[in-house]
Amino acid sequence: MKVLVCGAGVAGQALAYWLVRSGHRAIVVERFPTLRDTGAQVDLRGQGIAVVEAMGLLAAVRSKLVDEAGVAFVNGQGRARATIMANTSGRGRQTLTSEYEIMRGDLVRILNDATKNDVDYAFGLGVERFEQGENKVVAHFSDGSSDEFDLLVGADGQGSRIRGAMLPAGTPEPYRRVGIHMSYWFVPRVESDSNIRDTYNAPGGRMIMRRSHNPDETQVYFVLRETSEEASAIHREPVERQKEFWAARFRDAGWQSDRFIEGMAAAETFYSQEAVQVQTNAWSQGQVVLVGDAAHCCSPFSGMGVSGALVGAYVLAGEIDRNRDDLPRALANYDTIFRPFVDKIQATVRPGLLRLGMPMTRSGINAFLTVAELAAFLRLPDLFARVSTQDRGGDWLLPDTPQRHHY
Repeated sequence: MKVLVCGAGVAGQALAYWLVRSGHRAIVVERFPTLRDTGAQVDLRGQGIAVVEAMGLLAAVRSKLVDEAGVAFVNGQGRARATIMANTSGRGRQTLTSEYEIMRGDLVRILNDATKNDVDYAFGLGVERFEQGENKVVAHFSDGSSDEFDLLVGADGQGSRIRGAMLPAGTPEPYRRVGIHMSYWFVPRVESDSNIRDTYNAPGGRMIMRRSHNPDETQVYFVLRETSEEASAIHREPVERQKEFWAARFRDAGWQSDRFIEGMAAAETFYSQEAVQVQTNAWSQGQVVLVGDAAHCCSPFSGMGVSGALVGAYVLAGEIDRNRDDLPRALANYDTIFRPFVDKIQATVRPGLLRLGMPMTRSGINAFLTVAELAAFLRLPDLFARVSTQDRGGDWLLPDTPQRHHY
């Protein structure tokens, strides 16, 4: 098959990896002029780790892991009230910090290195529209050209254009909103920035996280619990307007907010988004299919976005290979096999629990820190992680495919 993949992120490149190993031709187009190898820290968990291992890339991933030993909940003076360490036993469930923490850019580059010799990449090129025939799909590109493919894959993220064109006209946006927004950027690292992720709560449903991924840089996250129209709209505004919004919301937050806001002004990498889940009843229509966040964005709070993208690409490619002469069956099987896994990982995001972790009042914050302190003292998170037999993907088993044994 000749397959067009829209999006050179984790899902798109992982899918291309498996397709070419089954003898298909994969063409990956990316609107951005270069490989988008920036982004914040991501984690691999459960079945996602198994897919990376099946790809023969586990050693490459291990070589780029971020040293994050655990998570501390700190007060306004920066004193840790509770610390939950990563579960590095190799057994049970991962805690708030995964054993496999990696910068998104490093993972994207690893996938690109594994595919660039076998996959046709075109950067600075997007799909403007497409037309479906009985067995083919014609894609019209942003440079005015067009071409015919056996399959078009939307791997173009949470705001997928391919999904918007695939779904029937008038279909509501497939977003489950949880009333939480976040932004992140990098600032220079200082001596007090350790390998423990610091988490600080301020009144008004505000959270600041600090994590350091290399000797020179620290990541800053501002997280806001708000349901206003302004908050939902800000992510579509110019970056300078976004920075003004976040600075205004957090200027009196305390702890290291002044340092982080000052660093925000000079930050070249800045990202602002609403935490949503993508929930659709169909991942394919004719010769068009969705994968990764375009199909089932879980929100950053699931900790399973990257793992879900890797697993989904693996399942889709496996079903295409298993049903080489029956694409409709392959796409139907992809949905049937993979949707139970997506349901499990999306169910890990409980808006009520998220709101409990982001109290609106000072008394609520003090109560949260007291409970966290007691749980950490009794080592309950560590005990729960070690005795659990399943990670966030539950007991869903990764299907076996011929590609899995390529290495």
